[in-house]
Amino acid sequence: MPQSLTFHQRRSGNTAVMSGTMAAALRRSFSPFVKGLGPSRWQQLASRQLSLSHGLCGSESPLARADAIFKVTMIPGDGVGPELMTAVKDVFKAGDIPVEFEEFHLSEVQHMASEDKLDHVLSSMRNNKVAIKGKIHTPMEYKGELASYEMKLRRKLDLFANVVHVNSLPGYSTRHNNLDLVIIREQTEGEYSSLEHESVPGVIECLKIITRDKSRRIAKFAFDYATKKGRSKVTAVHKANIMKLADGLFLQSCAEVAQLYPKIKYENIIIDNCCMQLVQNPYQFDVLVMPNLYGNIIDNLAAGLVGGAGVVPGESYSAEYAVFETGARHPFAQAVGRNIANPTAMLLSSANMLKHLNLEYHSQMISDAVKRVIKQGKVRTRDLGGYSTTGDFVHAVVENLRHRPAH
Repeated sequence: MPQSLTFHQRRSGNTAVMSGTMAAALRRSFSPFVKGLGPSRWQQLASRQLSLSHGLCGSESPLARADAIFKVTMIPGDGVGPELMTAVKDVFKAGDIPVEFEEFHLSEVQHMASEDKLDHVLSSMRNNKVAIKGKIHTPMEYKGELASYEMKLRRKLDLFANVVHVNSLPGYSTRHNNLDLVIIREQTEGEYSSLEHESVPGVIECLKIITRDKSRRIAKFAFDYATKKGRSKVTAVHKANIMKLADGLFLQSCAEVAQLYPKIKYENIIIDNCCMQLVQNPYQFDVLVMPNLYGNIIDNLAAGLVGGAGVVPGESYSAEYAVFETGARHPFAQAVGRNIANPTAMLLSSANMLKHLNLEYHSQMISDAVKRVIKQGKVRTRDLGGYSTTGDFVHAVVENLRHRPAH
C-alpha cells in the first residue's frame, strides 16, 4: 500500500466554482504534449486556478486560498533517490505546497521489485497522471529477464519523450556559461528494445528497433516543443552514414516533419560530431532530437557542461502521463547514507512538476529559492566544489523560502 504524505491542510472558506467556459479556457492553456488529465483533475485545476485569481485580487495571499490538493505518485528508486525525495518532501512542507504523495518503493537491487509492485505503481500513475521518480538501478547481471523495471515502466505508460533542459545556473561558473539548450530523446525503442539472443555459441545479436510512427512522433514533439517555447532551431542527431536503414528512417522522418514547421530551422548532425561540437561550442545548439541510446549519452555529456548530474532536471511524457526526475539518471550509490548528494536537480524537477500542475506560484517559489542558494555560493555540495551536506543545502533552501523577497 502507498504511503500518503500531505503537505498542505485545507482551509475553511468558500470554494470557488469555475464556469464551463473558463474551465475550457484553462484546458486550452495547458501543454499540448500531455492531454490525458481526467475530469476530476480538470475540476481540481479549475477550482485552484480560480482560487488563486481571487487570492491575488483580494486581500488574502494565493496560499491562503489554495483549496485543491494534488495527488502525485512518488518512486524514490535506488541509491540516493530516497534521500533526494526526503529533500523534496522537506521543502514542500516548508513551502506549504498543496501536494499529497503516494509513495512506492520499487527496486531491483534491493529485491523490492515484482510485477505486483509494478502494477500498484501503474495503478497510482493511471489515477494521478503525474509522478516524481528517482533512478531505478538496473543490475548488469542477466537473470532471465532482459527488460528492466525502468524500461517496463516507460513502455507500459508509453513515456516516449524524455526532455532535459540544460541551463547554466547563475552564480556557478563552468567552462561554458549561459548555456540554454534542450535535449529530446525517444525512449521506448532504439537500442533499448530488450531484444537480444545468442544466435550461435559466442555470438550475440542485439536488435535496434526504429519505426516510422515513433520517429515521426518524437520529431513532432520536438518541433511542437520548439514552437511553444519560442525556440528557433531543431537538430536531429543520428548515425545514418553507418546505420543507413535504421537511422536513415529516423532522419527521413525528422526531415518530413520539419517541412510542416517552416518557421523552425532544421539541421541534422552525426552523433560523434555532435559530442565534439557540444564540448567545443555548445551555443550553436537549441533543441536536439535523437533516438534512445544517443539521447542517454548526450543527456549526460550536456549535464557535465553545467555542473553535472546533481543540477540538471528532466522529465518524461506520454500523451497521458508526466514523470519528473533528474536529467542525468545516476543512482550515485557510493554516496548513500553519507548526506553528500546534491538535491538541486530533484528540487528543480519538483518545481517543473508543480508548473505542469499549473501551480505556477509554488513552482516559481521553489525554483527561485534553489537558484538563490546556488547564486549566493555560501552553501555548495561537494560536486560543486563545496563542503556542505545535503541537509545543509535543504536547510538553506527552506530558509530562502521563509525569507524570500517580496514581489
